[in-house]
Amino acid sequence: MTDSHPKTQVILKFAALCALLVGYFLYLGLKYDFATGGIAAGLTWSFFVLCTPVADAGFLLDFPLRLLFGIRMVLSELAVWAIAIGLNAAVLFWAPQYYETTLLTRLLHQIVLTPWPYWGIVVLSVAGTFLSIRFGDELMDVLHHRDRAFFHAHHFKHELILIVFFVAVLFGYYRLIASLGIEAIIHS
Repeated sequence: MTDSHPKTQVILKFAALCALLVGYFLYLGLKYDFATGGIAAGLTWSFFVLCTPVADAGFLLDFPLRLLFGIRMVLSELAVWAIAIGLNAAVLFWAPQYYETTLLTRLLHQIVLTPWPYWGIVVLSVAGTFLSIRFGDELMDVLHHRDRAFFHAHHFKHELILIVFFVAVLFGYYRLIASLGIEAIIHS
């Protein structure tokens, strides 16, 4: 068995993630209607951008753009966050009823409408996401032999600080998420 080229693997993974998103859109479109399905799929995507402390939804764009075109993941993630925030502002202003379609969109609505304490989830997600993106960018730099001497000279101290901060972010994040009462929402 031969190893395929990394760019080919990224394209295949990107295609699989896109297929998952399209499948989710089709499911929601058939369950409701396609306008509702599209907006609900967009809101669900924005939940994963704004309310999870790793670059998961943004990863649909970040990693492929970095690998294929050399665009730093932190730049593409800024665009991802701007799109997610803009989408939520538009839906909240013009059509807030779309937040009632799925469990995740209802949770997102609760988070968006409750600045204290739930905007803390978004703040912790920003911190966690950009820490993971920074680590990903550094890893890509090392793999491409850029900044290798600096990385090796400061590797332990720098990475230890990032890991401790990331663990603190995750701890705070899970405490806030638990306070949303997700189990009660799921069972209702």
